[in-house]
Amino acid sequence: MDPVLTVTAVSILLGSLIALAFFASYFGKRKSEVHSIAKSELQPDPKKQNKPSQSKKSHLKAHSHSHADKDQNKRHHPLDLNTLKGHGDSVTGLCFSSDARSLATACADGVVRIFKLDDASSRSFKFLRINLPAGGHPTAVVFSDDVSSIVVASQTLNGSSLYMYGEEKPKASDETKQPKLPLPEIKWVHQKVHEKRAILTLVGTNASYGTADGSTIVVSCSEGTDIMLWHGRTGKILGNVDTNQLKNTMAAISPNGRFIAAAAFTADVKVWEVVYSKDGSVKEVSKAMQLKGHKSAVTWLCFTPNSEQIITASKDGSIRIWNINVRYHLDEDPKSLKMFPIPLHDSSGATLHYDRLSLSSDGRILAATHGSTLQWLSVETGNVLDTADKAHDGDITWISWAPKAIPMGDGEALVLATASVDKKVKLWAAPTH
Repeated sequence: MDPVLTVTAVSILLGSLIALAFFASYFGKRKSEVHSIAKSELQPDPKKQNKPSQSKKSHLKAHSHSHADKDQNKRHHPLDLNTLKGHGDSVTGLCFSSDARSLATACADGVVRIFKLDDASSRSFKFLRINLPAGGHPTAVVFSDDVSSIVVASQTLNGSSLYMYGEEKPKASDETKQPKLPLPEIKWVHQKVHEKRAILTLVGTNASYGTADGSTIVVSCSEGTDIMLWHGRTGKILGNVDTNQLKNTMAAISPNGRFIAAAAFTADVKVWEVVYSKDGSVKEVSKAMQLKGHKSAVTWLCFTPNSEQIITASKDGSIRIWNINVRYHLDEDPKSLKMFPIPLHDSSGATLHYDRLSLSSDGRILAATHGSTLQWLSVETGNVLDTADKAHDGDITWISWAPKAIPMGDGEALVLATASVDKKVKLWAAPTH
């Protein structure tokens, strides 16, 4: 064999063995290092691990409590009882049932929710969900003849519609099975009402004045100048009026169903009387009187529980209480019984106007709003009983007192509900007065 080839082969073989030994040593060391690092991470020294772990845990806990404390302070005005959550968009309207045990809300997410108020202080509330037809956004709600039926105002690209939802009596397939829960279904519908104009307010009451038969009268007020009356159960149109005041702001019906009053573009408030036939049906709606005295547009109004007085708030910075229990057919004019300055001002001291009013069922406390501010006033003196400067995280869209006390804990309480663009509905207690 050639000596040169022999030397070359031996050199290559020795070089390979040396390289192999080197890399074996290197990777053995790397494996030991990786194993050592992994072991130290998986099984750290207990003395070193416990302290950082406790520190991190206590930090998270303290952070969580800190946010809870902030939320607690932010949420709890002394009169703030509860919040009804679950709405997916702005809440545009709400209404209590006549027994005050249900609260219906209209939400821009296309859903009407009916909450069961078994206890105003409860941590959670059951509710019935009603999905409106596709494309419709509920703007206002009002209960019809009983808590199982409700009238909803809806806005679509084609105009305004009114739906009445009712529940069928539960049916059982046989005597041994439990009856199925009733589901709400549309009982009647009117589309493109008010000549496609938006419905601003929807209110109703069980008519009890004179020969009225106790049926629910629903009043819809458009953004134009027209107001329409509907029979709650059948959907029949009972009458309509034209305010002739350029543009409506809102309309209300007296608790006994006798009067309808409207606030509009002008300073005067027009009042109509609903005349009933001997059989209890609505005969006509006739003009009754005007409330004259404000110097600027009336922004909102409400009737007193006895249907004999109206409370108005105006951009002129005043609140007036009117006596409408007059012989208007003998040209006796309504009288302004009281006038109070609106006790709400901006940072420069200028008087602000109220957006909404609602009077408690005992007629003693007037709730009023401006933006996200909520105030409670004494009807007797006009004094401020309490104020929530930021009752919601956005403008308040609707307010309403429950028609009677609601169970709360071991007792009962007068409760005010407020809706807002912040997707929440809040329940408030009445202040002491």
